[in-house]
Amino acid sequence: MPQLLLLYERYWELLVMNNRTRKVVIALVGLLATGAVSAAETDQRIAESRMAVKSFATQLKSELVGAMKSGGPTKAIGVCHMKAPEIAKNVSHAKGWAIGRTSLKTRNPDNAPDAWEKKVLLKFEQRKAQGESVKKMEYSAVVDHDGKREFRYMKAIPTGKVCLVCHGSNIAPGVISKLDALYPRDQARGFKEGDIRGAFTIRQPLD
Repeated sequence: MPQLLLLYERYWELLVMNNRTRKVVIALVGLLATGAVSAAETDQRIAESRMAVKSFATQLKSELVGAMKSGGPTKAIGVCHMKAPEIAKNVSHAKGWAIGRTSLKTRNPDNAPDAWEKKVLLKFEQRKAQGESVKKMEYSAVVDHDGKREFRYMKAIPTGKVCLVCHGSNIAPGVISKLDALYPRDQARGFKEGDIRGAFTIRQPLD
């Protein structure tokens, strides 16, 4: 258990590390002919999105590491089930945005990607296949949604070794039982270390 906790804490440290140390790959598409977002504003919104992701990930890490220490993976699953949506709601409320997580293989069907998010997730997979580091992967765009502009941002979530306890192919029977009870439509299994487990996703209204 101590080695597992060390891996767990290291994984989250890497996930929320300062983005200034990373080589950032940003694609900006969908700008409207009028009222286009300036480069300076785009940079600011990207920076704020990174900070929101860091806040979400840091709070979730704290809850999960505490649960792992006190009750192991089965307790961590229960805490994640309750706390992850609550943290997302609180960060969203504080920023006035919509913040969450999504994946091509969701655990909670409420987190299923919309059409735009699915395209980005598939593009992430292509970028990974071309050799790009999942830890550095992000994407942003200004899009039109129901006649209103939104700034959208996604940050890939890499699958760390510790994630395989609940998301891998060799999950302990007790953990499987807990997952089946809380997530009867769970698809988020069978991952390998280094896979893209999903992404943080943000929607910022512009209009």
